[in-house]
Amino acid sequence: MMRYDAGNYDIAVIGAGHAGIEAALAAARLGLRTICFTINLDAVGNMPCNPAIGGTAKGHLVRELDALGGEMGRAADATCIQYRMLNASKGPAVRSLRAQADRAAYRLYMKGVLERQENLTLKQAEVTDILTEDGHVSAVVTRIGAVYRVRAVVVATGTYLRGRVIIGDVSYESGPDGMHAVTALTESLEKLGVRMRRFKTGTPPRINRRTVDFSHLELQPGDGEIEPFSFETVTPLENRAVCYMTHTTQQTKEVIRANLSRSPLYSGDIEGIGPRYCPSIEDKIVRFADKERHTLFIEPMGLDTEELYVQGLSSSMPEDVQLAMMRTVPGLEHAEAMRPAYAIEYDCADPTQFDATLECLTLPGLYGAGQFNGTSGYEEAAVQGYMAGVNASLKLRGEPPLVLDRADGYIGTLIDDLVTKGTNEPYRMMTSRSEYRLLLRQDNADIRMCKYGRRVGLVSQERYDRVLAKYQAVDAEIARIERTTIAPSDTLADLLASRKSAQTDTGVKLGALLRRPELDYTALACVDTERPVLPKVVWEAAEIAIRYEGYLKRQEAAVKTFRKLEGRLFPEGFDFNLPGLRMEARQKLSKLKPRSIGQAARISGVSPADVTVLMIALGLR
Repeated sequence: MMRYDAGNYDIAVIGAGHAGIEAALAAARLGLRTICFTINLDAVGNMPCNPAIGGTAKGHLVRELDALGGEMGRAADATCIQYRMLNASKGPAVRSLRAQADRAAYRLYMKGVLERQENLTLKQAEVTDILTEDGHVSAVVTRIGAVYRVRAVVVATGTYLRGRVIIGDVSYESGPDGMHAVTALTESLEKLGVRMRRFKTGTPPRINRRTVDFSHLELQPGDGEIEPFSFETVTPLENRAVCYMTHTTQQTKEVIRANLSRSPLYSGDIEGIGPRYCPSIEDKIVRFADKERHTLFIEPMGLDTEELYVQGLSSSMPEDVQLAMMRTVPGLEHAEAMRPAYAIEYDCADPTQFDATLECLTLPGLYGAGQFNGTSGYEEAAVQGYMAGVNASLKLRGEPPLVLDRADGYIGTLIDDLVTKGTNEPYRMMTSRSEYRLLLRQDNADIRMCKYGRRVGLVSQERYDRVLAKYQAVDAEIARIERTTIAPSDTLADLLASRKSAQTDTGVKLGALLRRPELDYTALACVDTERPVLPKVVWEAAEIAIRYEGYLKRQEAAVKTFRKLEGRLFPEGFDFNLPGLRMEARQKLSKLKPRSIGQAARISGVSPADVTVLMIALGLR
């Protein structure tokens, strides 16, 4: 094949899924000449697994990304058709926004944003090779021989790398949704010394709306009061669609058990490791044998299609078994499958070979993001894409990198988990992964993250000033609540009686009342006669700060201890072959090259005694 010079760029992004989009936009918006490659222009921003943005902990990621200047939150608010706040009845740390997206509208929105972005070229082509010069990334080559000279590459290939679709005993090379797989790039990466592995994910069947009996389904309407993903969204949003819920039955279990011998999960045909937290329905039936039924969610793919997504019925079973399963589910007895469920295996990289900037430790200029780094989920991919695009750009501009730690946000936790601990299965973000989740709520992502977006240049000064003004108003309301005394009155007595709260014969501070778990800011309006008119986001933030003050202070103290260890940095080129370190610790530290004592302490196989040796070596003890 004859190769030819196709031009020079600063950064090449391989893939235009959720990671590639954010990487390309971040780099281009920072002034770097960027080219973004996609297998098919009609697959930009595709949602092959489910048409939704957000979810438990994932909503936090979208809010943080938005506060950094990313695009996903704005795209969601422009194209989502039903919003629901998950865990709304629970504490603020675990509340997470989730919304059904119009899949086609989301894809077109993102494609348009990329097409209109200055400094960005969007190109349909398969990248088959990455070239280096003097040990540094220097170019990418497409299948037809076009050579693009670049100074950095972000690999965001999703599930396309040697993708193999499996349905029962049938398997074939394919990317998601019938797109063709990327077959040559893995070999190029392995030649460059990148350690690769094999993961698997699954998709559910899609069915035709007109063949569903909705009278047997439970309606799931959206929230009455919608909270947007983007802090910048001011136009009121509306729910334009509804979802439904149903369940598997004993008959479903019987169909699956009778056909387990035909499942590639149990026949050994599937080699890749699948996600533990989103298993196939046949895996659920085996692993949770005593569970009588499993919940299924029927969700629309968009406003202009009759296609529905059956969340919870992911499977790699043969199509005839899938149809038999659906016949046993209330409401789906006559459902017509438009697309069968399938499993897809794909190549990805071991994330421990990247540092906290998402740059490869052994190959300067190569960055990884998204499912290429072993994660699952659109939101996990998007935040990695942003961080990879930003850090590639900052490095090329000779500026310090943007590294978020575990106390900064869920993005920092996600990346630290990947590069420090690695993952043996597709990694999914959950609130339980964060030690500081009460501090790292989705409602305060703006004050936590906008400063970093402003620092790198992806958040305007005007936006940052609005964030600072918002939290000045929060602080003022906290101060007013703490100094306000509520005098005894019949109104107060009635309120306390109605909430089964202890009565008071003397004046009581409004803050003390608000700290009572049975009372809240809204209920106290009847006795808080001097209350100013404030936006909900302001008084809610003040309420959380007061009600959870003790817990917040404890987490803030833990953060100080954490930051102390994170601030104890190893000098560049530090030799971890120290006397007193166990051999396992030496090997893992030399391989992972932690930035700090804190990161070293989180590496599996590094003991407290090893940490003591490291601190002595740095002259800290």
